[in-house]
Parts: sequence; C-alpha cells; structure tokens
Amino acid sequence: MNYKEIITIERGKRGGKPCIRGLRITVYDVLGYLASGMSHQEILEDFPYLTNEDILACLTYAAERERTTVTIAA
Repeated sequence: MNYKEIITIERGKRGGKPCIRGLRITVYDVLGYLASGMSHQEILEDFPYLTNEDILACLTYAAERERTTVTIAA
C-alpha cells in the first residue's frame, strides 16, 4: 500500500499533523481508536467518510515511522 497517496500533511491543518486525505482526522486519532479497542467496522460506522483503505494507510504510516526511527543505545 502506498500510504503517501492517502496521508497528507498541511501546515495549517491540525498543527501540521498527518491527516487522512486532507480531512481533519489525524493518523493519531485513528490509531487511538484502534488502540482503545474499536474495530475497523466500528470506526467506519462512526466516521462514514473514512474507508478501510484509510485505516490501513494509518497503520502502514505508523509502521514505516517505527521502522525508520533511530534508536540511540545507552
């Protein structure tokens, strides 16, 4: 999946945080819903303008950020 076609960052929107398709819902919002136990289907029901691909893009974005995070050993 190419999350770069779905996840957008705009300086004036939500403080420059990564959002979904230019909407005001952030990757962090979606990850928080998933972490709290909401299913994909529950998120899609609560936010009908989102798609399953949007949710997967958030997960892919987070995985990529984690993969590229630099770890400094103590």
